[in-house]
Amino acid sequence: MHSSHDLFRRPKRAQTHWASFENPSAAKGLAAQSNKGGKGSPNRNIRAGESVALLDVAGSGIINRIWLTIANRSPQMLRSVRIDIYWDGVTTPAVSAPLGDFFNIALGRRVPFESELFSDPEGRSFNCFIPMPFRDGARIVLTNESSDTLALLFYDVNVLLDVEHGDDILYFHAHWRRENPNQLGHDYTILPLVQGSGRFLGTNIGVITDPIYGGTWWGEGEVKIWLDGDGEFPTLCGTGTEDYIGSAWEQGVYSHRTQGCTIADKERGHYAFYRHHTVDPVYFYEDCRVVIQTIGSAIETSVQAVMKAGAPVILASITLSNEMVHLLTGEHSVTLGDTSREIGFLNFYRQDDWCSTAYFYLDRPENNLPALMGVEARVHGLN
Repeated sequence: MHSSHDLFRRPKRAQTHWASFENPSAAKGLAAQSNKGGKGSPNRNIRAGESVALLDVAGSGIINRIWLTIANRSPQMLRSVRIDIYWDGVTTPAVSAPLGDFFNIALGRRVPFESELFSDPEGRSFNCFIPMPFRDGARIVLTNESSDTLALLFYDVNVLLDVEHGDDILYFHAHWRRENPNQLGHDYTILPLVQGSGRFLGTNIGVITDPIYGGTWWGEGEVKIWLDGDGEFPTLCGTGTEDYIGSAWEQGVYSHRTQGCTIADKERGHYAFYRHHTVDPVYFYEDCRVVIQTIGSAIETSVQAVMKAGAPVILASITLSNEMVHLLTGEHSVTLGDTSREIGFLNFYRQDDWCSTAYFYLDRPENNLPALMGVEARVHGLN
């Protein structure tokens, strides 16, 4: 995120501060006081329903790193604990997401990975390296919305204070949502229409496939992005789910700098993947909306079998002799199992459990997006 030349340049007034339970205020000269400086306050427990401020500072600055870990990293706990980040003293969070999902892996699961913006070296910790500037203050709050105590929370927020910002800085935002299941025949929304000027930084997405589809491929959906007053059709459109994260012909496990698939568990039908638009910026000046199509694919005989089992399906296209025939326009139709022609390959809309965290910068400390859904809806059906 920074030029190597930044390493040997010192800003005029910027002051380095770390916030942790050893110095919750991140104030100068007030760290490591407990137990005569002998590791007296490295962690604490967070009771059910309790909130704790990880950072609460005034003035201008920039957050450069957030690290934390907890003892209970179960799917239910990672979805029940929420992280909210507020800028410049406003009361509406710019960031509001379940703890696990915010740190770039969906589905309440942790695995080792590293990307440009996040990492988890051994599947036991949470690191975020997204630069988060602010003008008049920053506050990070962790809330335990589970029914159990969150034991052994360790954390460290690294922040520069007294940083001079120009008029062009943007505030960091993150928005989490889930559809379980998605609406048949409709795109899944990653980022609802957000108003303002900014930059779509990327997303991590989780999918739990419905067993009724018999293990058929779920990820043919294209990512579409509406920018600056686009009407019925978007300006940007990809070619497929695994294509969006730089792979092809389905996806396995890998974690690269700007794209990856951290979970590809075919047996359980769990998939988690990400894309960071750091080298290929997506700017907007009025508004932005991001979706992904909920389309899968399979050989014709497999689609017949899942339809016979009662799976919800809307046929989108069939490929015959490497040529795609459109089925949504009404100009063409197909009879499945027609023995007078070759067996085709079908793209079809389906219903699964989708979730996502959208990361973006905006020219204001608040956004117009819906509040984070309740904990019951976040954890329901998570396994």
